[in-house]
Amino acid sequence: MAEIIPFRALHYDPRAVQGLENVVTQPYDKISPEMQARYYALSPYNLVRIIRRRAEDGGSSPGGIYEAAAREFRQWLEKGIVVHEREPALYPYYQTYYVPGQPGVLKQRRGFIALLRLEDYANRVVHRHEETLSGPKADRFELLKATRTHYGQIFMLYSDPPGGIENELAAAAAGKPWQHVVDEYRTTHSVWRVTDPALIEKVAAAMLEKKLVIADGHHRYETALSYRDYCRAEKGGDERAEYVMATFVRMETDGLTILPTHRVVYGLPRFQWPSFLQTAARWFEVIERAPVNPAALEAFQDDLARAGRETSALGAYAAPSQGGQLVILRLRRDVDLGRALPDVEPSLARLDVVILHRLLLERALGIDRQAVREEKNLHYVRELEAAIRQVDEGAAQVAFLMNPTPIEAVRDNAFAGYVLPQKSTDFYPKLLSGLTMYRLDNPAGI
Repeated sequence: MAEIIPFRALHYDPRAVQGLENVVTQPYDKISPEMQARYYALSPYNLVRIIRRRAEDGGSSPGGIYEAAAREFRQWLEKGIVVHEREPALYPYYQTYYVPGQPGVLKQRRGFIALLRLEDYANRVVHRHEETLSGPKADRFELLKATRTHYGQIFMLYSDPPGGIENELAAAAAGKPWQHVVDEYRTTHSVWRVTDPALIEKVAAAMLEKKLVIADGHHRYETALSYRDYCRAEKGGDERAEYVMATFVRMETDGLTILPTHRVVYGLPRFQWPSFLQTAARWFEVIERAPVNPAALEAFQDDLARAGRETSALGAYAAPSQGGQLVILRLRRDVDLGRALPDVEPSLARLDVVILHRLLLERALGIDRQAVREEKNLHYVRELEAAIRQVDEGAAQVAFLMNPTPIEAVRDNAFAGYVLPQKSTDFYPKLLSGLTMYRLDNPAGI
């Protein structure tokens, strides 16, 4: 059962900050050093000072960065910078956004924020679709233990083809938003409050039967599980630690957008582009494209998408010192994936990202799964142009350029219990951190 409950959200007091746009942030794992510096400059109360604190602001003790974040956040509470709602609520959350790479295309993604009772994956209520990395989970655990606050929501998908739950909450979202902000990517974020007990009960009852898929926030969800277990072991349990804050979005909505996450490879001592292409030809047709320039990249993306609709396909770009080729690698029709990937489930073996990891990264380049988990020799990049630029500037030897993973593949494999490689999806836009927060030590209770 997917048990959701309303909660008294902790949030910024608009009278105490000069605009929400100065204090809320993108999720912690999307904050680059440049974004961190910009957020720091925007406001002394920007949430980056808590969730992505600078090392020099950490103090001298071993856990200094987390303890310093906790101290500063307590000061915000004492000053009334952040305050609690007086009554529990559900919070409809709409995001209106322009689709990257599609100028003029405007979409709206509708969901709602609530608390979700944590469930182990084995209970088959919450399903993951990606593998996780150990470093981010250790970092988030220390922050959660120090501050006892969830600052961003887990992005959860649920199935509801008729849209009944979404429609029930739509009336509440017809008036003026409780929170409203436009972020740096021109996405408009609007949040409302639903406090009507009858409506809350109706939505909660409808969600009970749902199975959930984590779209974004795997590391934070698993961190919340670890903290729940820590509280059970150290304190005999903590009812508030049994819940995590989440935004629930209907997976059948036309407001979902999944972007590809490209891979760049670096630091391989014996990498040679011709040898790599020769190895790749065991499984792929190699189709050479035009030189790299804006017009060529646009045509390349169209061609890559077209090839991906026919069979598995991905792009690759080598450093200028290696020839600077931009190619499409299209899976050969005579390749038997069952024989090539005998230990991979058929529904996974057909996915571009799995083929990339298992055939090209592991076999052609020798980057094993442990190295991938530790992000050795591999970085993830959202923008295709940025991946190309890293290669051109010598920061990477080769970039692998991807098509997005279809939502149907995410859903079906997650429900079947099959896990995709890390960063197989990039749901866009991200849920802002700081719009609502869940503080486990709220004196008024949940």
